[in-house]
Amino acid sequence: MIPVDSFTLLTFIPAALALNLTPGADMMFSLGQGLRSGPRAAVAAAAGITAGGMVHVTLAGLGLGALVAAHPGLFDAIRWVGVAYLLWLAVQSLRQTTLNRSRAPALQPLQAFRDGALVNLTNPKVILFTLAFIPQFVDPTRGAVLAQFLVFGAVIGVGGMVINGAVGVFAAGLGRHLATSPRFARTLGLVSAGIFAALALRLALLQKA
Repeated sequence: MIPVDSFTLLTFIPAALALNLTPGADMMFSLGQGLRSGPRAAVAAAAGITAGGMVHVTLAGLGLGALVAAHPGLFDAIRWVGVAYLLWLAVQSLRQTTLNRSRAPALQPLQAFRDGALVNLTNPKVILFTLAFIPQFVDPTRGAVLAQFLVFGAVIGVGGMVINGAVGVFAAGLGRHLATSPRFARTLGLVSAGIFAALALRLALLQKA
């Protein structure tokens, strides 16, 4: 039985999609591998990024699960951190104007996987997003906090692998112009900003059960 409420999961999906579509270090790296090393390296890099993200999620889930019982107000505090961070993400999305090509050197798929994981693990924005955002959708009364974290993390990870990998594959072939188009990047920025802002409002108005 899935440890996450179905409605909560459906609410989480747009947030995950907005995160995945927001141009950042992960997408830049996958794009760079597609441009420099071809589609196989791009897909491998996207897989490495997903693996790194699951490490963040697992560590966050383990730590939060241990703190919930001792500090019942923790979720409410994190909620407001999440509101602020989501608004910051919305502003950053609006500022996005182009997807510059990465200067990453050509890599073999295994190297691309390794470096993709490192790019994700050393990105402070990913760490902050994991700790400040995913808990908004975790229900401690359902138990299995770690399992809930893993479900939400898997949603982000799978979506990110598909989107980042697709950007890299397109960049390696006929989609090269699209992947580097300022108009395309601006459209993604507007859509992502709207979703992040709407989720920030939802979290700000959220009442305790």
